[in-house]
Amino acid sequence: MPTVTLLTKPGCHLCDDARSIVRSVLDAHPDVVFEERDILQDDALREEYAEDIPVVIVDGRVHSTWRVDAERFERALAAAEARA
Repeated sequence: MPTVTLLTKPGCHLCDDARSIVRSVLDAHPDVVFEERDILQDDALREEYAEDIPVVIVDGRVHSTWRVDAERFERALAAAEARA
């Protein structure tokens, strides 16, 4: 089953927007595993993604940074489910 990871940090309004879109799209994909990670809790993530958050990762590959396009994210999930 596909996995989606959302990288965020507290106080990030773009992260709040991305979270809302990701969760809305995920409502139609109940088998997708979702996790949200705070980059401030992980030195490696903070170093790699500090300037790019929010970051949406689908099955280990960066799907989007800064803003999430719901239709594009939906297509990525459908493709990931087809591969699973």
